[in-house]
Amino acid sequence: MERTFIMIKPDAVQRKLIGEIVQRIERKGLKLVGAKLMTVPQSLAETHYAEHKERPFYNSLISFITSAPVFAMVVEGDDAVNISRHIIGATNPSEATPGSIRGDLGLTVGRNVVHGSDSVESAQREIALWFNEDELSTYTAPDEVWIYE
Repeated sequence: MERTFIMIKPDAVQRKLIGEIVQRIERKGLKLVGAKLMTVPQSLAETHYAEHKERPFYNSLISFITSAPVFAMVVEGDDAVNISRHIIGATNPSEATPGSIRGDLGLTVGRNVVHGSDSVESAQREIALWFNEDELSTYTAPDEVWIYE
């Protein structure tokens, strides 16, 4: 099974959307194996978004992500990265498919409610940044027999 990192951003936490977003992920069949509500330290934000350091929006991104709690998660499932990206929707909510998280709940790129790893490599890096190994669970859910062949 593949694992990926998903973060419910401060705008969605403040709008009380954690439950709805987790429900959409779980309803699809992905399994939650790690989760925590946390205020992001500046150093973690800078490391997580290091690839954007030279972009003009970097400082506002860091300021935003550290402004209020986020809900960080690790989810697991067959092709979890691609499946979660599809559920999340396009980065720009105005271009996101209706039915996707961003398509239904986001309005602007700067407040697009959720982050999801964009590749298996990114997922591995981000999971290691945000979670210790002992914060992740390994288990078989009873419904897996109905989800996977």
